[in-house]
Amino acid sequence: MEYNTQKTHLNMPEYGRIIQQLVERCKEVSDKEERNEMAMAIIDFMGQRNPQLRDEENYKHKLWDHLYILANHSLDVDSPYPFPTKEQLEEKPKRMEYPKLQGDFKFYGKSILQLIEKAIELEAGDEKEALIEVIANNMKKSYNVYNKEHVTDDVIFRHLKELSANRLDLTNIESLDKSKIYYANNANRNNNNKNNNNRNQPAKRRFNNNNNNHNRR
Repeated sequence: MEYNTQKTHLNMPEYGRIIQQLVERCKEVSDKEERNEMAMAIIDFMGQRNPQLRDEENYKHKLWDHLYILANHSLDVDSPYPFPTKEQLEEKPKRMEYPKLQGDFKFYGKSILQLIEKAIELEAGDEKEALIEVIANNMKKSYNVYNKEHVTDDVIFRHLKELSANRLDLTNIESLDKSKIYYANNANRNNNNKNNNNRNQPAKRRFNNNNNNHNRR
């Protein structure tokens, strides 16, 4: 009985031993034109055995790369794509650079930094002030979620000033409750409440009138 450990090594086990043997047979074919035809047939077979690759971008290119890997980088056929070298395949991916937040402010996240940069670019005016206040409010929410404790507005103002390298400053207001954005939101809520109350009042009057008519009878 022959065990798998005694058989030849599979360069890509996901394709199975049959395809590996076909590739080895293709390498032994002396006529290049016949090798090309056989390579094309193997590519089609590889696609059938791994249909999930068809959902990926440039899946044909990947199949040809896999064919070359199965052949241990020694297959003389005319490929529509350049074959990768061993060095290219063994090259480690570049280290991904993560955004670095100043000090211990990682819990604010990258989006806050992007908003801060956007606010810095804006010219002085109501739009800039509104954006700064939006940033501060979101910073406060992030702080409370991460630290599970209440934070005072002056702490948020200090953090905002430090993250913006002293280019954004909210120390001119006592708290976020007294910012323009707070008053604007409250004014909208009050207006909505008034409108809802006005809509409900006529219905109440009609109900009262009906009760009076019933009592008179």
